[in-house]
Amino acid sequence: MLAAIRRSGAAWTRALLLQLLLAGPGGCLSRQELFPFGPGHGDLELEAGDDQVSPALELRRALRFFDKSDINSVYVTTNGIIAMSEPPAKESSPGLFPPTFGVVAPFLADLDTTDGFGKVYYREDLSPSVTRLAAECVQRGFPEISFQPSSAVVVTWESVAPYQGPSKDPAQEGKRNTFQAVLASSDSSSYAIFLYPEDGLQFDTTFSKKDETQVPAVVAFSQGVQGFIWKSDGAYNIFANDRESIGNLAKSSNSGQQGVWVFEIGSPATASGVVPSDVSLGLDDGAEYDDEDYDSVTHLGLEDVGTTSFPYEAPRSGDPSMHSVPWVLSPRRLPTERPPGPPGPPTERTRSFQLPGERFHQQHPQVIDVDEVEETGVVFSYNTDSRQTCANNRHQCSVHAECRDFATGFCCSCVAGYTGNGRQCVAEGSPQRVNGKVKGRILVGNSPVPIVFENTDLHSYVVMNHGRSYTAISTIPETVGYSLLPLAPVGGIIGWMFAVEQDGFKNGFSITGGEFTRQAEVTFVGHPGKLVIKQRFSGIDEHGHLTITTELEGRVPQIPFGSSVHIEPYTELYHYSPGVITSSSTREYTVMEPGQDGAAPSTIYTYQWRQTITFQECAHDTSRPALPNTQQLSVDSVFVLYNQEESILRYALSNSIGPVKDGSPDALQNPCYIGTHGCDTNAACRPGAGVQFACECSIGFRGDGRTCSDIDECSEQPSVCGSHAICNNHPGTFRCECVEGYQFSEEGTCVAVVDQRPINYCTTGLHDCDIPQRAQCIYMGGSSYTCSCLPGFSGDGRACQDVDECQPSQCHPDAFCYNTPGSFTCQCKPGYRGDGFHCVPGEMEKTRCQLEREHILGAAGAADPPRPGLFVPECDEHGHYVPTQCHGSTGYCWCVDRDGRELEGTRTRPGMSPPCLSTVAPPIHHGPSVPTAVIPLPPGTHLLFAQTGKIERLPLEGSTMQKSEAKTLLHAPDKVIIGLAFDCVDKMVYWTDISEPSIGRASLHGGEPTTIIRQDLGSPEGIALDHLGRNIFWTDSRLDRIEVAKLDGTQRRVLFETDLVNPRGIVTDSVRGNLYWTDWNRESPKIETSYMDGTNRRVLVQDDLGLPNGLTFDAYSAQLCWVDAGTSRVECLKPGQPSRRKVLEGLQYPFAVTSYGKHLYYTDWKMSSVVAVDLAISKETDTFHPHKQTRLYGVTTALSQCPQGHNYCSVNNGGCTHLCLATPGSRTCRCPDNTLGVDCIERK
Repeated sequence: MLAAIRRSGAAWTRALLLQLLLAGPGGCLSRQELFPFGPGHGDLELEAGDDQVSPALELRRALRFFDKSDINSVYVTTNGIIAMSEPPAKESSPGLFPPTFGVVAPFLADLDTTDGFGKVYYREDLSPSVTRLAAECVQRGFPEISFQPSSAVVVTWESVAPYQGPSKDPAQEGKRNTFQAVLASSDSSSYAIFLYPEDGLQFDTTFSKKDETQVPAVVAFSQGVQGFIWKSDGAYNIFANDRESIGNLAKSSNSGQQGVWVFEIGSPATASGVVPSDVSLGLDDGAEYDDEDYDSVTHLGLEDVGTTSFPYEAPRSGDPSMHSVPWVLSPRRLPTERPPGPPGPPTERTRSFQLPGERFHQQHPQVIDVDEVEETGVVFSYNTDSRQTCANNRHQCSVHAECRDFATGFCCSCVAGYTGNGRQCVAEGSPQRVNGKVKGRILVGNSPVPIVFENTDLHSYVVMNHGRSYTAISTIPETVGYSLLPLAPVGGIIGWMFAVEQDGFKNGFSITGGEFTRQAEVTFVGHPGKLVIKQRFSGIDEHGHLTITTELEGRVPQIPFGSSVHIEPYTELYHYSPGVITSSSTREYTVMEPGQDGAAPSTIYTYQWRQTITFQECAHDTSRPALPNTQQLSVDSVFVLYNQEESILRYALSNSIGPVKDGSPDALQNPCYIGTHGCDTNAACRPGAGVQFACECSIGFRGDGRTCSDIDECSEQPSVCGSHAICNNHPGTFRCECVEGYQFSEEGTCVAVVDQRPINYCTTGLHDCDIPQRAQCIYMGGSSYTCSCLPGFSGDGRACQDVDECQPSQCHPDAFCYNTPGSFTCQCKPGYRGDGFHCVPGEMEKTRCQLEREHILGAAGAADPPRPGLFVPECDEHGHYVPTQCHGSTGYCWCVDRDGRELEGTRTRPGMSPPCLSTVAPPIHHGPSVPTAVIPLPPGTHLLFAQTGKIERLPLEGSTMQKSEAKTLLHAPDKVIIGLAFDCVDKMVYWTDISEPSIGRASLHGGEPTTIIRQDLGSPEGIALDHLGRNIFWTDSRLDRIEVAKLDGTQRRVLFETDLVNPRGIVTDSVRGNLYWTDWNRESPKIETSYMDGTNRRVLVQDDLGLPNGLTFDAYSAQLCWVDAGTSRVECLKPGQPSRRKVLEGLQYPFAVTSYGKHLYYTDWKMSSVVAVDLAISKETDTFHPHKQTRLYGVTTALSQCPQGHNYCSVNNGGCTHLCLATPGSRTCRCPDNTLGVDCIERK
């Protein structure tokens, strides 16, 4: 996105465009006129190859770049750029712009110097001859400026070749480019000089490794990522990025000499963008143009430059589709401005091809901040179609909008009964919700220490037909909470979006659709400093809520603790121009300090507001009524409050938008405008003449307007969805869903699924291979397949027999070999010790149990029986303590740990025996283990996956998804189910729901679903279950914490609430007592782990992550796998081992994942599918597309049998009074939060 745009920049942008497009023959730059280069002039040479980056070139004289004055080193790359910092490895190949690092790009393209195809030379030169030559070039471009450089960085790309990819383009065979960039610096400024000699640019496109097609080169500058709290793309300037402009670089100029282009890149004037020279070629230097050519160019409209000439595209935040945005650079002066001097008539010899100044209306000199790039940045995309149409862009319009084609493109407009900009539409009169995050770095009063808060929640509720917005910002520190009370317009922007509209006037949502950026500057009169507010609105999310992010930075006056603030009703003028809305106002607020002796002193303060709102609008529909240039926002009933106990800041305002009027005109007295109409919250108020009005229920509701009830279209119109379909009612609407075996046709009706493809007998289960535990079916294409026995078995695949690995034995000669299905085990013979594969003579050392037993019996006399009352421990055949110990005299029994210590709470009365666990883990043999490929899924196992308001059940046979048997397990259209977990003991499915929010559960065998947690939740997403300890764990991405509770939702305890930004996926390793979770914090994503009791927390994976969403742990292979929507990969590792494996790349948008043995299944948002992956061969093997094509969320494996294993919480709750949380080889007893007065004991 653009970091800074000045509206006046369009004028000289057009001048640059004309210089490129109107290039003609003349005195081109020769190669001999380039700056001297080569090894003989002290140049370093870049290593040959593709995507090479030089070591740092340390500079003896600092370079200035945009607003920085301390660039002390630069990097040179093969691909035609000079970088201000070392490019990350993932950005070494062209594909992202702007990049995260500062860059000067004289010819950004995928270039190649492999096998001697060209050279790249670079150096810093302080010699007078070179600095004098640089000064001359700059002087020609900026004749009014005196510039004496002391150094010059000279970089030359000589005869470099294009990267052509796997299929070479014969047209580029033998083509080579030569060009040069010089960065000249003095003590106060730096300039860039680009030189393109005659015949130096023989190609203008290269093969893109990302898009796998030819894309044009780019000439550009970028400041790189900026920001202290909220990192965002800085300013960037794209000068040329289409074939025609690139082809004319050597023929035209902005400095008066063909092939030479000069830019001011580092000075106080370049803080928000580079400044190009604007000296045009005279007719002696270029082509002679006739009047017809001149007129045809100079009468281009402003829109033509922004939308037609530069087809550079950038994605909208949160939207995968692409939208054209005009590029402009920040100028130092307009092209029509000249140095002081007497004006004179233009002559034919000096006429420049520039647009008349009066064509560009002067705008207010506000700086506009446009929103930051989300996801992975702005991706190079070149629009090869001259006109976009509805045929392939209908998805860019709201489902409640119609798309219309126009001569220059398409536009979206909301249908009757809905309001918005066409891309985003909501029902008229319907209440709206806004959710978001707030970050702040605020200095209060004269304090030198800022108060910093991050990831603070903002929630707003809007009663649209009253124009009233209620906004709450939570967890605001008390040290700054009262001082933020005057900032009601932080939430007031939401009021502007949904202000009541007077006839002919539009509120913010009608204009922008809730997709815009806002920068506001607040100055407190009489108080030093100012506060800057940056807000980004990203439209409606998948849950139907508007989303917003807010950043506050600066200084505010201190308001004493306990004070209240009163703000009188006010009006504010909004000035509209295409894509930009500005406003400014001066207001007052009254601070009433806490009273003493009945007196409450009050003081009136003044503050000034200025704001700029930028948005994208559709310029193709010229018949659409133009908005008034100025609209007046009237705000009354302003209420502000800071709740000290809850640390919540609250703002409430009533808003209406209309004409500019003084006083209270009659129009403003209409009840629709002042909110006294009494219409239902699901109704729209229609103003009439004078004070007349009518209430009209919103679409999908019925009533007299004062009372509206939801229409159940499914009950009233049973056939509304047609045959073979199910109708699901929702507030204000309904949805149709085809029954099993049917799918929607292009006409919107449900038709039978006809599969005429060849039959895959492996996936349908109609093959004659042996059972999956012994063989696998391999699909060969068409309708053919073959059978193959699994490792450890032999046969033809249709009948497989176990291979007896003990014949001959693969164990040590002094060991016994025991054959098992598909594998074997080894054990040393008596008198030997070892692991069975290596045995040496000698008895094993006596164990603690054996020594204790010998000591007691020895003291009592080995020949005599132990005396009554003496306890003698029992040891097993390996010398370990028997888990259940009993007293021979008293008859009491109890459980012991591995050291023979009694486990508290396990002692039973005489005659009873407690259920005790083994005191030792089963022995681990470092020999051949059972491969994950032969671990069979227990019969009756299912996949469970969430699809917005329902949970579906997909049976598995072996690893094959039985698609025809998929059924809905739970239908809850009012919920948005995100995470799933399954209890293999009680056969219960647990889920998180972000709509209420809540956590619920239901039995696989039927029965009513129940909600087990609904209080103190923000956005519960991931959920995991310890089936041994009988606990659930979940992540909350709004409260930024991880919690644990018993399976019935009681005994809640917060495990973590620090160093979490966006926690999502979470899984347990029940046997080992470990917990794992993902945090897809965009600035620093990570995967963490801890014990289940919250101790031993540490980062497991931090490098090369993007958006790690789903996480799964397989108890059989002890393998942790995750899916990453940022890197588009499946990866796995074994905790405790350093290496990780990239299983699969090129995924679309994975969300959740589950695994069992070698089989992994994940849900994908873009594909709306469940995808099966074979981890052994790193390949996707199958895909299931549900009938309902909406986003899929959580997925889990519903095992018909629990995995083997135990932990110390398995029996008698580990002896704990409340929460028993397993740890490796032990457990911790914890008390739930808020347990005052509860008899709870914590211990390890």
